[in-house]
Order: sequence, then structure tokens, then C-alpha cells
Amino acid sequence: MKNVYVVRHCKAEGQASDAQLTAIGVEQAEILAEFLLDKEIDYIISSPYERAYRTIKPLSDKLGVEIALDERLTERVLSDKNHPDWRDMLRKTYDDLDICYEGGESSNTAMSRAISVVKEVLNGGNKNIVLVSHGNLISLLLKHFDDRIGFREWESLSNPDVFHLTFSGENKPNIHRVWTE
Repeated sequence: MKNVYVVRHCKAEGQASDAQLTAIGVEQAEILAEFLLDKEIDYIISSPYERAYRTIKPLSDKLGVEIALDERLTERVLSDKNHPDWRDMLRKTYDDLDICYEGGESSNTAMSRAISVVKEVLNGGNKNIVLVSHGNLISLLLKHFDDRIGFREWESLSNPDVFHLTFSGENKPNIHRVWTE
């Protein structure tokens, strides 16, 4: 059996790749480290975005486990244009996974890159993995395993958030939201 803890980053100052954690986010990262400390984590992989890395750095420091950075865990880009109706656009991408807006990435494309990371860590020798990413990409990763997950579930994600995926054999994982604010 393998455990993958899918973590959404703590509260941040913005959406840019170099956005820092807020003061509250820094505190949350310490609380998150304590929450995950007894899970026997033996591998940590994260989006290279600053807010994701800083979210898991306290746990990395406490465990002495290095953080592997992976570009495939960066946030999904809906469009390279600012749209006032971006939430409606995003909602549609959960119903039609192939919709791709100008300069953006379809849900299927984003989902595929996230799932490729999960497959790699499952084929590795580690048993208890932390994977740190961003809200939209995490919701698509979860949707891959449970089609009932969609826009509403994305809306209900918190910063931070943690989902425990338990993999045994070839079956789809059991998914449990384990973070409580």
C-alpha cells in the first residue's frame, strides 16, 4: 500500500510563480508540518512555485527529506488573457475536459501532467509521499480518480488543504480529505 498526501499550498500573496506566503500562510506551513510529521513521509515533491515550496519547507526541514521540484505540478493556466467571467469559463472546463481557451491548457492536458507525476511516485520505492500543488490542478488530479469532483469541489478547497490517497494494487485510490481548518 502507498499513501499520497496531496497538499494545496498555504495562503499566499498572489498567483504569480514568485508569490510569497502571507504571514498567516507561514504559520499555516508550520501547523501543516506538525500535522504531517507522524505520517512517515519518505518523499516530498512540489510545484516549483514559491508558495508551494514554502508550504512544505518546514516539514522537509523537520524530517530531513529533500523537496523534489517538478514543473508538472505548477498551476493550470486557464487562459493567458484576463477575463472578468473566468469563473464561468473555469466551470465549463469541468464539464468539457477538452475546452482550451486562448493561451491556456485544457483540463485533460493539465490532468495528464499531474497524473504522470502520481504514476511516477507510485512506481518508485517510497511508501508515504507528499505532493504539493495548486487548487485547480489538484481538483483535476482528484477528478481523474473520482469523476464526481468538479467546480463545486474546487470552490470548497481551502489554503492549505490535504487529501489522503491510499493506493493498494491496481484499484483507484481511496480519497479522504484529511485537513480541517
